[in-house]
Amino acid sequence: MVKTAKPAAPDFEAALKELEKIVATLEKGDLSLDAALKHFERGITLTRLCQTALKQAELKVEMLIDKDGQQKLAALPSEDE
Repeated sequence: MVKTAKPAAPDFEAALKELEKIVATLEKGDLSLDAALKHFERGITLTRLCQTALKQAELKVEMLIDKDGQQKLAALPSEDE
């Protein structure tokens, strides 16, 4: 059996742009129920991807700057944590 590679997740900007298009399409209201549900499902996936990217960026900033505004370096938590 041949395993296919999972497609790479879009970067934040690409995901946000695609999400904006999905919202605009759904707002038109001219999709069938099945098509609207598929768009909605993709939108939820993209929303979660964007939320994760934003959280990672926030953590990175917090690790680089302490309360006194001094730069410091700290290890980023791994994906498994």
